[in-house]
Amino acid sequence: MKKIGIICEYNPFHNGHLYHIQKIKELFPDSILICVMSGNFVQRGEVSILNKWDKTKLALTYGIDLVVELPYPFSCQSADLFCKGSIQILDALKVDTIVFGSECDDLMYLKKLAFLQTKGIYQELVKAILKEGKNYATATREAFEVFGCSKELGPNDTLGVGYLREIKKLKSKIEPVLIKRTNDYHSKEISGSMISATAIRNLLKEKKKVSDYIPYDISTYSLHFMEDYFSLLKYRILSETNLKQYQTVEEGIDHRIKKMILKANSYEELVSLLKTKRYTEHRIQRTLLHILVGFTKSEAKSMKEISYIRILGFNEKGKNYLKEVKKDCKYKILSKFEPNQMLDLEQRVSLIYDESLEHQKKPVQI
Repeated sequence: MKKIGIICEYNPFHNGHLYHIQKIKELFPDSILICVMSGNFVQRGEVSILNKWDKTKLALTYGIDLVVELPYPFSCQSADLFCKGSIQILDALKVDTIVFGSECDDLMYLKKLAFLQTKGIYQELVKAILKEGKNYATATREAFEVFGCSKELGPNDTLGVGYLREIKKLKSKIEPVLIKRTNDYHSKEISGSMISATAIRNLLKEKKKVSDYIPYDISTYSLHFMEDYFSLLKYRILSETNLKQYQTVEEGIDHRIKKMILKANSYEELVSLLKTKRYTEHRIQRTLLHILVGFTKSEAKSMKEISYIRILGFNEKGKNYLKEVKKDCKYKILSKFEPNQMLDLEQRVSLIYDESLEHQKKPVQI
């Protein structure tokens, strides 16, 4: 039986995700699908529109066998850390194949880029470009071009390179399989029955119909938007005397945040006022999120490695697989809350996400 790994956010789960799962089942009929999923906040520094328990139920309903949580110190930081934490978990769960979307659909090219990223000369080049005041995405693209790699990458390709790099660094036996991605998951365009999660979230903000793009009735769920947290974020910024203690808050941006919070009347306006060529929208969003939940640099420094695997849900197949893998898993597998530095942070983040959320909920079983 193939052990297939999927890394996702499901923000929200939509027809494209369902297609991905169905395609995997076509390719690997005799398999178990193991999903590493972001929780209540996601990699781009945004809130998850559905809470992690609702996302888990949907994942299990539409074909996933086992859902585990990617902890906040990995799910809400740079793509490098997002990929690192995800691959560490999948490797520990004895996954043998990872299946991810790719715009370029060229595995050998992505492997070449991943190999380059492990080399010191590439890393030094990126640092040099960053010192010129350019953002990280631009620095990596220009560094690749120096080595003759100029093919344009989509967002899934970029994550794919990260997965391949971490597989190599970990010396994992996980084999990658690509599924051709035909649309940009950041795109706001509305076309056909499979549109991006970004487009769906925008429609939901505008209270427009999304039933053509998701396989369930989302009107029965409580929805969360970053705008809902603006008042709390504003209070945190105005009352905090030392913003530099928070993860990714660098010298200079702290003063800019203090200045712009007095001018902004909404979360979107604040992000717009803060972003520059160096500080991209997503980087600003992650910085504001870290301030909102109180995630400090010292916490980030002490949480650089996965220290447990938290189960969010499973079906019967997933339950049986857990019994097998638990015997020699390198990390402790948890099905309920218990004291732990990283889990204490997860509890704090969840309570900020929704005060009514029960942080000791048990895994979902269907």
